[in-house]
Amino acid sequence: MTERYVTTQTGKIGQVDARVVPRYAGLATFARLPQRHEVADHDIAVIGVPFDSGVTYRPGARFGPAAIRQASRLLKPYHPALDITPFAQAQVVDAGDVSANPFDISEAVTQIRDAVAGLLVRPEQRVVLLGGDHTIALPALQAVNQVHGPVALIHFDAHLDTWDTYFGAPCTHGTPFRRAAEQGLLVKDRSAHVGIRGSLYDRADLLEDEAMGFTVVHCRDIDRIGIDGVIDRILTRVGDHPVYVSIDIDVLDPAFAPGTGTPEIGGMTSRELVAVLRALRTLRIVGADVVEVAPAYDNGEVTAVAAANLAYELVTLMADDF
Repeated sequence: MTERYVTTQTGKIGQVDARVVPRYAGLATFARLPQRHEVADHDIAVIGVPFDSGVTYRPGARFGPAAIRQASRLLKPYHPALDITPFAQAQVVDAGDVSANPFDISEAVTQIRDAVAGLLVRPEQRVVLLGGDHTIALPALQAVNQVHGPVALIHFDAHLDTWDTYFGAPCTHGTPFRRAAEQGLLVKDRSAHVGIRGSLYDRADLLEDEAMGFTVVHCRDIDRIGIDGVIDRILTRVGDHPVYVSIDIDVLDPAFAPGTGTPEIGGMTSRELVAVLRALRTLRIVGADVVEVAPAYDNGEVTAVAAANLAYELVTLMADDF
């Protein structure tokens, strides 16, 4: 074991100590944590999925995992808001990137599913995916289902992502949750979209989405019921089922996340989103993703920093179960 990592009092291998090795030095693993091969076993794995062949507008999310890792160098081992030291409670590792075929979406879905499944050998193991476009949520859900069966979904996004096809392609970043519902990956009527806003193709989009078992917490609802009301609606909806959390970075207003492929005005603030995430502490989150970070459109790493911190929040929530 390389000596640059800190060994915690619980025996977990944690981050590189930033008081000894400058944050800007060394490998850009997520939060400067050990790579998967550097530890005997893991509880939580963070894995990059540099794939964006399913996008329908601006490309570039294939560079998201690298940008998120770079922005995660500033993350520290203690989470004061939740009073948790996640990297001491759970062995968290960076599992590298999935080599997903950029020319064949179907093959890429299989490759991503198999890679994620390989990190979930024990039922208690968890995974956080760094995207990549939102197509990757489908194979992630497939892998999680192999262990946990159907799960509840909390989906933070400006868009529903339950459309049928684009140009006849069944798997794109706009279709993953329709496919997931069709494949029985989700517990019926226990899933919620949060932060939805912007234009749609037709009113039927909302009706079809509801028929598939989703409820929608629109961004405009935040002004009406407040963050506490949003939290209550989410917790009531998902119940006590295992939960998968999917965060499209465009759920944030472009002021907080300009670097994304399909930005929409009127989004959540980063503070609002973090507040909702921290309130999910009582849930059993078995898998998660942060997707659609496209650094080519980012300013001063604003979007990448937001994504890195959101992934940290997810890891911390998962570590609280260990």
